[in-house]
Amino acid sequence: MERENGMENGEKAMAEGEGTLGRHIARRLVEIGVNDVFTVPGDFNLTLLDYLIAEPGLRNVGCCNELNAGYAADGYARAKGVGACVATFTVGGFSILNAIAGAYSENLPIICIVGGPNSNDYGTNRILHHTIGLADFTQELRCFQTVTCFQAVVNNLDDAHELVDTAISTALIQSKPVYISISCNILGIPHPTFSRVPVPFCLSPILTNQQGLEAAVEAAAAFLNKAVKPVMVGGPKIRVAKAAKAFVELADASGYAVAVMPSGKGLAPEDHPRFIGTYWGAVSTSFCAEIVESADAYVFAGPIFNDYSSVGYSLLLKKEKAIIVEPNRVLIGHGPAFGCIYMKDFLRALARRVKKNTTAFENYSRIFVPDGILPPCKPLEPLRVNVLFSHIQKLLSAKTAVIAETGDSWFNCQKLKLPKGCGYEFQMQYGSIGWSVGATLGYAQAAKDKRVIACIGDGSFQMTAQDVSTMLRCGQNCIIFLINNGGYTIEVEIHDGPYNVIKNWNYTGLVDAIHNGEGKCWTAKVRCEEELKEALDTATGPKSDCLCFIEVLLHKDDTSKELLEWGSRVCSANSRPPNPQ
Repeated sequence: MERENGMENGEKAMAEGEGTLGRHIARRLVEIGVNDVFTVPGDFNLTLLDYLIAEPGLRNVGCCNELNAGYAADGYARAKGVGACVATFTVGGFSILNAIAGAYSENLPIICIVGGPNSNDYGTNRILHHTIGLADFTQELRCFQTVTCFQAVVNNLDDAHELVDTAISTALIQSKPVYISISCNILGIPHPTFSRVPVPFCLSPILTNQQGLEAAVEAAAAFLNKAVKPVMVGGPKIRVAKAAKAFVELADASGYAVAVMPSGKGLAPEDHPRFIGTYWGAVSTSFCAEIVESADAYVFAGPIFNDYSSVGYSLLLKKEKAIIVEPNRVLIGHGPAFGCIYMKDFLRALARRVKKNTTAFENYSRIFVPDGILPPCKPLEPLRVNVLFSHIQKLLSAKTAVIAETGDSWFNCQKLKLPKGCGYEFQMQYGSIGWSVGATLGYAQAAKDKRVIACIGDGSFQMTAQDVSTMLRCGQNCIIFLINNGGYTIEVEIHDGPYNVIKNWNYTGLVDAIHNGEGKCWTAKVRCEEELKEALDTATGPKSDCLCFIEVLLHKDDTSKELLEWGSRVCSANSRPPNPQ
């Protein structure tokens, strides 16, 4: 009877719009810019989902599993600046954990909400379902503590308002995921801390230390102005620092040659007149590495140097030549270092102090030779991967965005030249195979003004294929290129073995079955350039309002030359013998 009365009170409060925890959470999500929340229902979160559905401006996007819901929130945050997902206690939380870890590595603010147990069960010796059978409710919390920047367990209404607002604020300030667990029985109970019309949400501005900024800019300008051929390289942390425009201001003012790290692709405009390509050591775009590594000074804005981005620790860079600009810190050569300085403030102030120097770009212009012309395909010749991507290049515009899955798509998509306004996303730091299906769903849901073009390998697709279903339910018109070469090609090039060969599926048949006559979907299977052209004409013409799934059959050894080089270097780094004791 008590439970029934609680449910009745919650339904009454929802109908009357009273101040409740459920309504407060829903309103806060809308206030911070979340209009779609990616969810999987479970008995502990159903009341919360009722409140999310009832909130104007907030859409519930039900996903096929929690992992994809987390990946979708990741993709959404890339396009919108913040994302949200909802799972149920432990069994759902553990499933979504991998996606949240990936978002943490990529500095994406995601509000991960888990429907928790009844508040009366805390502190008892009861064993609940969805757990591993221990009377310990902290298992899930302990797992999330390492992959979120704040954790809130809300099982008491007295501090619920403070915990929820602190969690959301922390996510936005630190640009990392947060974890909120909410007891299922307290969402609909009116409480005085929740006003009927919530107090507007806002964050205090974070300010740069002005004296430190002046000192850092003076030191950096002296360092750069004495250099002969300085360059600039953009990294992935430009996003978290919200410094893309400031990076361009410095590029315009300095005259330096401009490159991006592979994980920074899409964060700096590739139509900039002095853009020279992707700096990725031995697998850089043509002539880019030569210019960067021969420079006598380089500004790296927001870099991440790991074994993948450094191509097995083989970059020919010298620390004494580098200015490293972190989101809130600047390091010049071997020193000095300056803290409490925010990247966009530093780049803008430096733009006013550097002397124009176009030497590095002039050197690039002298040595640059355009990429060769692809040899024409013979009639009905089996399709080559370089031919495929030459046609994908023609699809790109300001109204498109590219999602590149972990694998050879990393390398082929890096060579795409992005027109102004064209989006680009991939997950390099975490490199979770299968990420792109959920990320495509989330990005497309956030960026409704762009048509998402996803390049996904067959091995990756097998891990997360189900949420093509959710794309259809949402009416999305993405173009998915399923690149079928019979296995985990990126793993083959690092270390081959029979475990890299996978069972072939009828991928177009699978998507047709998922479609099942509901929603707008069109599929094609292509084996040669003639069939590819026909498929693209259809996807961009009469089927432009449909989700278009194009399975491309390629030879298993048809990879980019960059993957071959990168794979051998990463293999060498992985197989280093132990250091002598």
